[in-house]
Amino acid sequence: MSRKPIISGNWKMNLNHWEAIQTVQKLHYSLPKEVYRDVDVSVHPPFTDIRSVQTVIESDELELQLGAQHCHWEEKGAFTGEISPLFLAKLDVKLVVCGHSERRDLFGETDEMVNKKVKAIFKHGMTPIMCCGESLEEREAGETEAKVLGQVVAGLDKVKADQVASMVIAYEPIWAIGTGKTATSEDAQAVCKAIRGAVAAKYDAETAAEVRIQYGGSVKASTAEDLMAQPDIDGALVGGASLDPEEFSRIVQFAARA
Repeated sequence: MSRKPIISGNWKMNLNHWEAIQTVQKLHYSLPKEVYRDVDVSVHPPFTDIRSVQTVIESDELELQLGAQHCHWEEKGAFTGEISPLFLAKLDVKLVVCGHSERRDLFGETDEMVNKKVKAIFKHGMTPIMCCGESLEEREAGETEAKVLGQVVAGLDKVKADQVASMVIAYEPIWAIGTGKTATSEDAQAVCKAIRGAVAAKYDAETAAEVRIQYGGSVKASTAEDLMAQPDIDGALVGGASLDPEEFSRIVQFAARA
């Protein structure tokens, strides 16, 4: 694989700041140092933990990348409860998840909002992990490609080709998130290949060849090896399994060997 894999741990609404510090330290100790040559590893704690995790990463000189789970598209203003991308950048956040299915389904985020966030994340020198995925009903109706590629194209509206080449797109079927169900490696590969094809059609083959595409949806160490072996899957957006440093470490090491 010419693209460097990226494994991202989305801790969602789990771990207070003390637990987050312990988890990131345990993760670092469980990962062989040479792994970082072959794979990028990011952790995405709750907002209340970010400063604590940043301090550990910087003081201990860890090679983990700090991420966030969400942001607003405006730098400041009357948006109670929202988080400015400017604030995240000041905390040395490297990657920001946007358009996660839980944000879309539970909080009404639209493709237009996701597109604004992608642009705002880039504006502040960070990298978006832009999520897309279909529901079980859409999957059973044969609408997976139409739904996923529609989200991808809308999310990338007026985003420059060089920015797209540097970002991450995460395919996370909604029906697999938190259910224990995982798409087969062949099904996941087919959708990730279609996403790459949509990027090529919108931009060019070079941009499509460079963009990294993750798979997300109940990824575990037991399923990671087959997923990481697929040619268009460049990593994973890991939920529950990322809360266990040993389990997450095994997933990272599978990606490093892919």
